[in-house]
Amino acid sequence: MVPVRLLIDITPLRVSVAYRRMWAGVSLSGISTQLSTVAVGLQVYDITGSTFDVGLVGVFALVPLVVMGLYGGALADAHDRRRVILTTSVGLLVVAAAFAAQAWAQLGSVALLYALVAAQNACYAVNSAGRTATIPRLLPPHLLPAANALGSMSRGLAFTTGPVLAGLLVGWWGYGGAYSIEVVLLGTAVLSLRALPQLPPTEEPTHTGLRSVLEGLRYLRTRPNLRMTFFLDLAAMVLAMPRVLFPAIGAAVIGGGATTVGLLGGALAGGTFLAGMFSGPLGQVRRQGLAVVGAVICWGLAIAAFGVVVAMATPEPSGAAGWALWPAMACLVLAGGADAVSAVFRMTILQAATPDALRGRLQGVFVVVVAGGPRLGDLTLGTLGEASREAVAAILGGLACVGVVLVLVLFQRRFMRYDAHDPTP
Repeated sequence: MVPVRLLIDITPLRVSVAYRRMWAGVSLSGISTQLSTVAVGLQVYDITGSTFDVGLVGVFALVPLVVMGLYGGALADAHDRRRVILTTSVGLLVVAAAFAAQAWAQLGSVALLYALVAAQNACYAVNSAGRTATIPRLLPPHLLPAANALGSMSRGLAFTTGPVLAGLLVGWWGYGGAYSIEVVLLGTAVLSLRALPQLPPTEEPTHTGLRSVLEGLRYLRTRPNLRMTFFLDLAAMVLAMPRVLFPAIGAAVIGGGATTVGLLGGALAGGTFLAGMFSGPLGQVRRQGLAVVGAVICWGLAIAAFGVVVAMATPEPSGAAGWALWPAMACLVLAGGADAVSAVFRMTILQAATPDALRGRLQGVFVVVVAGGPRLGDLTLGTLGEASREAVAAILGGLACVGVVLVLVLFQRRFMRYDAHDPTP
C-alpha cells in the first residue's frame, strides 16, 4: 500500500468547483491536442510520403505559438479571462471540426492542414496563457503546488494516451473518425469551461497591443527569480532534450524501430505522469527555488545516464530491441519525473510572485519557452548526434545541462533561497 501522503493532493479539485471544471476541460483538451498532432503527422505523410513535409508541421505550429504566446498573455491581462479562455476554446473546437471536415471530404490538401495547424496553435497559445494565469484567482497560494502537480499529471496523461488514441482511431475509422473524436472531446471541454466565473482584470491595463507585451518583458527583466525559472528550463530543454535521437536509436543502436521510438517517448511522458501521481509532499516544500535547481540537475544526470546505456547497447541480430531498452526507458522515466517536479515549482513561483495584472503576459513568455525550448533542443542534440554518435550527444547534452545550471546558480544565488512563504520575484 502506498502511504496516502505520497499520493497526489486533490484538495484543489475538492475546494473549488471552478478549478475542478477547468482542470477537467484542460485534461480533455490536452488529450485531443495530442491526438490531432499525431493524426496530422500521419495524414501529411500519407499524402506526400515525405518526412520533410511532416517536419514542416512543427514549423507551422511553432511560429504562432511564439507570436500568440506573447500577445495572448497581453490579451489575458487586458480582458475578462473567462471570455478569453472560452473564445479560444471555441476556436479550437472550430479548427477540430475543420480537420474532421477535410478528412471526411478527402481533400488531401497539405497546405490546408498546415493552415489549420497554425490556427490551432495560435488558439492554444492564447488559451494556455489565460488558463494558467487564472489558477491563482481560483485557489489560495498554498494550494498552487498541488494544482500545478494536477496539471502536470494531466499533461503526462495527454502525452501517453493522445498518441495511442490517434494510432488506434486512424487504424479503425480513418482520419475522419479520429478528428471527429477530437471534436467530441473539445466540445465536452468547452461545456466544462463554461462554469468558470467572470474574471475581469484586477487593474485597468495602461497599455495594449505591443506596448503591453513590452511592459511585461520589462517587468521580467527586473525580476531575477522569475528570470531564473526560464533560464533553468531553457538549460534543460535546449541542451538535453533527447527525443530527436530516438528514431536513430530505435533503428540502429538499441533496435526495435518504431516500437522502440514509441516506448522511449512514452517513458518520458510516463515519468511525468508518475511524478504527478506521487506529488503529495510537494505542497510542503518551502525552498522552491532549490527544488527547481535540484530537479533540473536530476534531469541532466538522467539524460547523461541514458546516453551511457545507449553507448553500451547492441541490437539483436533479428533487428528486435536489445537488452538496453529497459534501462534506457528507466532513465527516461526518471528524467520525465524530474522535469515534472521542475515544472510544478517553476509554474508555482511564476504564479505566486507575479502581480495578477501581469500574470497573463508572464505566462505568455512561459508558453514561448516551453514551446520553443524543446524544438531548439531538437536542433542542438540532432546536430551533436550527426557530428558524433547518439549516445555521445545524450551524454554531452546532459552534462552540459548540469554545468550550465551550476553556473546560473553561482551568479544568482538568491534563487536558491526563494521561500514559498515570502514569494519574491
